[in-house]
Amino acid sequence: MTIADVARRGEEILGQIETVIVGKREPLSLILGAILAGGHVLLEDYPGLAKTLAARCFSWTLGLSFRRIQFTPDLLPADIVGTHLFRREEGSFEFRPGPLFAQLVLADEINRATPKTQSALLEAMQEGQATIEGDTRPLPQPFIVLATQNPIEFEGTFPLPEAQVDRFLARVRFGYPRPGEEVEILRRRLARKKEDVALPQVASPEEVLAMREAIEGVFVDEDLLGYMAAITEATRRHPSLALGGSPRGTLALLKLSRARAALAGRDYVLPDDVKAVAVPALAHRLILSPELWTREVRAEDIVGEVLARTPVPKIR
Repeated sequence: MTIADVARRGEEILGQIETVIVGKREPLSLILGAILAGGHVLLEDYPGLAKTLAARCFSWTLGLSFRRIQFTPDLLPADIVGTHLFRREEGSFEFRPGPLFAQLVLADEINRATPKTQSALLEAMQEGQATIEGDTRPLPQPFIVLATQNPIEFEGTFPLPEAQVDRFLARVRFGYPRPGEEVEILRRRLARKKEDVALPQVASPEEVLAMREAIEGVFVDEDLLGYMAAITEATRRHPSLALGGSPRGTLALLKLSRARAALAGRDYVLPDDVKAVAVPALAHRLILSPELWTREVRAEDIVGEVLARTPVPKIR
């Protein structure tokens, strides 16, 4: 598969999803880019902004097996990864896989489960495998976790540990639709004449893996590599941050910028690609200094400030 094929298929996928989700091309492109870069996505936004619908749309259009896990305080790790059941007739144990064994897993309201249950996803997200009672089993490929959480409701929730937040390649927010877009949502609901939504399959799991392989051929100039490293390094020295970006954050810049370039039909990365993915790639990895917790300072603003101060290389 060529870069031109990636761009064409990406446009078909996004175009199909946009028949259901109105006016959200940029966040949808980020999600697709993260999927093609082999990463997982944290969807953090207010209720009712199509986070769950977006996950279903990607599973439909990409032809991926889909499971939704509703995270609650009483959810146990075995409820996610599965367990071994004893079959009395045969005198042996049989493995019953949990919902984690799907190609696209929606971890809905992930911060409502206890840290013990949240940690059940760590091995799966990093290694593409799950260990159950000492038995390690590979997960179906491609394996993608789309997790959602509500940024304003904290009662009865358990904040994600930094090690797990860092496993998400990007954090994406949809935001409220503009008035004209909201009217279009209503029009489409009337035209559909039913509540349920379904989309035709546009690609296949094999094509997703082929698109991932094609993105590995996207060229990145040496000066751009230095630019990415300089951005992350600047967050580590920022006075408003207790913790800056890790090398995993720099790798996220690389992966997402290459995917963005490929979806645009280019086999090379531009500085604008890096700038466009910097906030979703880095902001969720930063920890504000304690004295700023009560002020209206956001990690996204700090990333923007770092971008404004970091010299942009001139790519030949």
